[in-house]
Amino acid sequence: MSSLCPFSQWGMDIVGPFPVATGQRKFLLMAVDYFSKWIEAEPLAQITENEVIKFLCKNIICRYGLSRVIISDNGRQFQGGKIQDWCAEQGIQQRFTSVAHPQANGQVEVINRILIQGIKMKLAQVEGQWVDALPGVLWSYRTTSRSNRGETLFNLVYGADVVIPVEAGPETFRIQHYEPENNDCLMRASLDLIEEVRENA
Repeated sequence: MSSLCPFSQWGMDIVGPFPVATGQRKFLLMAVDYFSKWIEAEPLAQITENEVIKFLCKNIICRYGLSRVIISDNGRQFQGGKIQDWCAEQGIQQRFTSVAHPQANGQVEVINRILIQGIKMKLAQVEGQWVDALPGVLWSYRTTSRSNRGETLFNLVYGADVVIPVEAGPETFRIQHYEPENNDCLMRASLDLIEEVRENA
């Protein structure tokens, strides 16, 4: 049996430009975990090698550990000497797709379309404040059933469904029957089943 390496392969891409937001932010740097389809994204004013390295440290390594592979197009932000040296120091293998053939990084491209659609819908509602709308778009994507089996990304990553705001009222079963001691036991039992849930997703 080989050892598990969760979050071992991420696809990265740059989306935008969007309308200029606070802090001159107009681009979205995003990464998608190839197994769970979990998304991390950050709005930026410009995307340089330094920004990509900071993004990887803050949004990937500090949250999910070192990845083994990063897949991106061959734009200079992803394949410059500084980022190549940094990835080599971290033991991260870089793989590149052609800018002319972005579909080679298919998972990221599909999620780009979903995010852009969500951001555009929010843009109409919040008068161009797409940076402020982004956390809600990510939340919606992460907590909506995405697999054939009806699992949310949140469940696949954390082993339980998140309590969403609509459940916070006193009428919902989970809130009415919450007991800290019982919850801990149920969470441990849920962890025992998570591998089966992930295999079936």
